[in-house]
Amino acid sequence: MNDASELEYVGFWARAWASLIDSVLLLAVILPLLFAIYGRENLAEGVTLSGPANFLLSYLLPAVAVIAFWSTKHATPGKMVIGARIVDAKTGQPPSFGQHLIRYLGYFVATIPFCLGLIWVGLDKRKQGWHDKLAGTVVVRPKKKRHGSGALRMIFKRMCVSCRQQ
Repeated sequence: MNDASELEYVGFWARAWASLIDSVLLLAVILPLLFAIYGRENLAEGVTLSGPANFLLSYLLPAVAVIAFWSTKHATPGKMVIGARIVDAKTGQPPSFGQHLIRYLGYFVATIPFCLGLIWVGLDKRKQGWHDKLAGTVVVRPKKKRHGSGALRMIFKRMCVSCRQQ
């Protein structure tokens, strides 16, 4: 566990990128299942899921997968790629299962009004979406080291010294 001073809140665009990665991975699991259930011809004709298959593939499978990753890794694969993890907003410790469940259900609340609850991540000082606020969580990652700025400063300093000597 990193010291809080070594962590930064993860903003909107990084989290959007992580979500895209998660969506592609989930699709890679669901598409073969759809082909197995409906076949290529029915899918090509635009047959949509209905009944238990719809509920299982559209709602239950994603919920179980996401909450399982949150509970075991404190992040989805997309968040792992960007080095982020979900923690309790007050303690910095891993959230409880109840917080994970509230956070997942909070996504529905956050998306209903034109996705405003998700966009909120870009506006909030702690980068919390409504789902984070409801669950009492934040998404953090280690602060990025600023290697380049020191090197640039040194180059400019040398340039200034050489300019004065001429």
